[in-house]
Amino acid sequence: MRIIKPTFNIVTPECRQQGIELLRTIERFARISHRAEDRQTDISWERFIKAVVLEHGDWSVVEHGYASVIFRVDRGVTHELVRHRLFSFTQESTRFVNGRKSYPDGLEFLCPREISPELVADSFKVAEEQYLRLLDKGVRPQEARSVLPNATAATIGVTGNLRNWRHFLIMRTTKETHPDFKHITIPLWYEFRGRVPLIFDDIVPESRQVEALRLPR
Repeated sequence: MRIIKPTFNIVTPECRQQGIELLRTIERFARISHRAEDRQTDISWERFIKAVVLEHGDWSVVEHGYASVIFRVDRGVTHELVRHRLFSFTQESTRFVNGRKSYPDGLEFLCPREISPELVADSFKVAEEQYLRLLDKGVRPQEARSVLPNATAATIGVTGNLRNWRHFLIMRTTKETHPDFKHITIPLWYEFRGRVPLIFDDIVPESRQVEALRLPR
């Protein structure tokens, strides 16, 4: 049994330059509506995004840019994450993954932010022992998983357009967000803001949800 920390990896865009390329793609598609493709230059993206998206409010064009993230979080967080239905998800399946074979060093769990690890470690250990005992008795992983808690670690890959990511980060970095979820989304917002200019700059983590909902989405 191992207690780990939540992690994420932004697969694309990998860096700020790739984020700028996403904004150039958005500009290219957005210019179609006014037959202004020939006016795009290598540096026009910043002025265009500010004028068309941020000032005029045409957030629909932001849907032409996509980003993918791989999370390692607990299953309580994945339950909330998949509620954002416009994303595409691929999640590690406890139906098909045999914990004994896939985790030879022990199952992985995440400790809730509001609870000391010392208070839950024994519970995690018992859950792991019960799960492995069921496997040893010939129970399939898809039935044996029933004894595992929400704190069990899971990997989930998420892909969505930048408008969806903006909405997600507006909603899931608020003061009311579950502490375990917020523990991963606020650093994610910081990374997105660094890699994709302009689009995420006005989000303020720890805002009250009623204030965050006033932001354009």
